[in-house]
Amino acid sequence: MRIIYEQCSPQAVVYAAEELEAYLCRMLPELKDDNRTIRLAVEAKAAGERCEEIYDRENDSFRVVMTAEGGVIAGNRPRSVLLGVYDYLHYLGCRFLMPGRKGEYVPRITCEKLCADYEKTASFYHRGVCIEGADSFENVREFIDWLPKVGFNSFFLQFKVPYAFFARWYHHEQNPYREAESFTYEDARRCMKLLEAELKKRDLLLHKVGHGWTGEVLGYETGSWDAVKEPLKEPEKSFAALVDGVRGLYKGAPMNTNLCYHNHEAADRFAEKVTAYARENPEVDYLHIWLADEYNNVCECAKCRKTTVSDQYAALLNEIDRRLREEGLDTRIVFLLYQELLWPPVKERLHHPERFVLMFAPISRTFEKSYDMGQIPKKLPEYVRNRITLPTNLGENLAFLRAWQAQFAGDSFVYDYPLGRAHYGDFGSVHIARIIGGDIKKLRRMGLNGYISCQELRAALPNALPNYVMGRVLFEEQADVEALISEYFEAAYGKKAKDAKAYLEALSALKCCDYLNGKGERVDAQMAERMRRIEEICGAFEPEQYFQEIDTEDGTRESCGGSRLDGNGQPARLCWKLLAFHKEYILRLAGAMELLAKGRRQEAGEKWREMRRYLCSREDEFQPYLDVYRVLEVTQKYTGFQ
Repeated sequence: MRIIYEQCSPQAVVYAAEELEAYLCRMLPELKDDNRTIRLAVEAKAAGERCEEIYDRENDSFRVVMTAEGGVIAGNRPRSVLLGVYDYLHYLGCRFLMPGRKGEYVPRITCEKLCADYEKTASFYHRGVCIEGADSFENVREFIDWLPKVGFNSFFLQFKVPYAFFARWYHHEQNPYREAESFTYEDARRCMKLLEAELKKRDLLLHKVGHGWTGEVLGYETGSWDAVKEPLKEPEKSFAALVDGVRGLYKGAPMNTNLCYHNHEAADRFAEKVTAYARENPEVDYLHIWLADEYNNVCECAKCRKTTVSDQYAALLNEIDRRLREEGLDTRIVFLLYQELLWPPVKERLHHPERFVLMFAPISRTFEKSYDMGQIPKKLPEYVRNRITLPTNLGENLAFLRAWQAQFAGDSFVYDYPLGRAHYGDFGSVHIARIIGGDIKKLRRMGLNGYISCQELRAALPNALPNYVMGRVLFEEQADVEALISEYFEAAYGKKAKDAKAYLEALSALKCCDYLNGKGERVDAQMAERMRRIEEICGAFEPEQYFQEIDTEDGTRESCGGSRLDGNGQPARLCWKLLAFHKEYILRLAGAMELLAKGRRQEAGEKWREMRRYLCSREDEFQPYLDVYRVLEVTQKYTGFQ
């Protein structure tokens, strides 16, 4: 077998060839000595146009034509070729179930199955994930490797330097069984550059920064939400928002501190920092310009009160645009509908909307159900400076989006959070997968051109079904979510897939996404009963029996202790092992939540600490699949455990 491509082909095409050869030889070893030729190519659909001229106007598309003699996989850009390769492998039966080689199902096939003739175009342009949680370098690299395998085309390395997400892991925050390792901002920069190279190798779109600009203006290197001890000094102190009569760091954290945007020197410094960054980082495809995190923390000075923070934000974006135009920079700027910025400007408008991309971030929404397009209020709630309440109602969230869309008709996507913390309340992961699929199928009606998930990267316990559905449906919105769920379970759990699905469906039916996420009263008899039933279902389930022996492909039986079944195309052993660990984790968490919902806080805290001890003591075994740091942070900060 020969895989050929033009000598001057981009790196992503060369990598696509390497991947195609590696997987085909695993699926059909005799292909090594076969004389067929497969050609990979970048080809524009539009006659007479160079491929690079259509990059920013067309969604990823590819065609696959395979015969007995060979064939071609062609895409309209380098990453589209790679996406086409992975889709063809999926067509042949490969299933990329979660990040890492151990999560791949790679079947043996015959030559007859290689034939194919089809083409596809992605339903949405923006299809990505944003780093959150606590991650090792290897965690992030494996996740990036997985992205195009399930249809994604983008990754968001949040902040100028994503220090917080690495430091949480390497400092082993929340885990008393592990000693902190040395990890500095310089270490984070090195990790970031290596990861950017991994993205470039696959031609994936790079999103950068977001929050942190305000902290930079105030004189801090802002790569985390951490509070600092050093007080603000002049002139930076005068730049800070006046909140409750004080100019200073909001709760000690530069990341969460807004500016007095009426202060021309502060606004000028903000615009100059963005311009300098855009100039020095041309590799960034989408530069996110956000204000401070948190809410009810905007400036209360007399001059700022005369306008709205959204008007000030739009004016700042216009000034940034002006400076970028002066320097001949075509950097795409992503602006944020989030917290106070959900309310659109009253007077100010973006002068050159073609530069900007609207990002709708409904962080406070419920994940108990999908978007309801039929219940959108016509009127927004009144905006009261530093006294806002974030909307949980789905219709109200969409009302804010509609209000912005009445002013801005440019490119846009949703930045959503189903795997940011609410998913911990869906113990079976099936419910949240359906919510994700349902939401994506409404994007077109919402007037949005894609989806970026702000989430933990280690979100594969009990499995990575939600991310799998997310990637597949974003690429192909007509995909049948239920069929994808069945496909996933069959590949992950083998001949006993129905048993695994029935078990996890039962857990998902008793979801508590909102409750775990801090919504609603803590004492709740109905929730207590749900948690009791979850304990009952978990107690009756014995996953260990399923991974004692696993069927091999030729119908023989082989002990699952054999290394051949671990990371060699047969993930069932791993997936059943994860269910066994997941059962013990959920038994403890559900027990703690039952007590909390009954009002027995002290006993609930003791049970939660038992869960913490269990997770921390076994973290090394299951580190790639569950973000222990984040589970503990969320259940403390939002659910209410101490």
